[in-house]
Amino acid sequence: MRNRERIVAAAREMIVEYGAGVPLDEIARRAGVGNATLYRHFADRAVLTRAVVLSVISRTAERAGEAAGEADPFDAVRRFLHAAADEGIGALCTMLSDSFDHDHPDLWAERDRLEAAVNGLIERAQSAGRMRTDVAVGDLMVALSQLSRPLPGTGCLDIGQFVHRHIQLFADGLEAPARSRLPGRAATLEDLRSP
Repeated sequence: MRNRERIVAAAREMIVEYGAGVPLDEIARRAGVGNATLYRHFADRAVLTRAVVLSVISRTAERAGEAAGEADPFDAVRRFLHAAADEGIGALCTMLSDSFDHDHPDLWAERDRLEAAVNGLIERAQSAGRMRTDVAVGDLMVALSQLSRPLPGTGCLDIGQFVHRHIQLFADGLEAPARSRLPGRAATLEDLRSP
């Protein structure tokens, strides 16, 4: 694996585990490179964070496309949820920071691709009557981000053993017929972009 890819992979893992403020020298250490190599590829934390976000969004959109091949539309949603967790979707929480550059042109294209792919999965499952109709893309993305990261301040870093179990519990709650009515309205990705 090339150094740049190793750095992005290490940063993705560590952002999920420790949050966006993880020291860059720790990322370099996990990637197996020196600090100089990290800075040669990424001038600062903002550039590295954007690379991680773009990588996660792109890879997650690919997993959504792969899941669309499932015969059962709800199995496609379920497959996507588990695959997105494996891609480190929790690293996207860095986008909620005020310092994150939401207007970078590369980000728009990848975000639109992800939204379209996940919307396609949801609409197909909802149209087939297999998924509750009161949820949207934003609901899935927020839940996935929360379920695939350690709880803040707990030191509970070994959450990996529970992630897929909890995602399965979440998926069961998405399946139709719904057993309850959700409060509020379905969250879209546009809702998540608003300050």
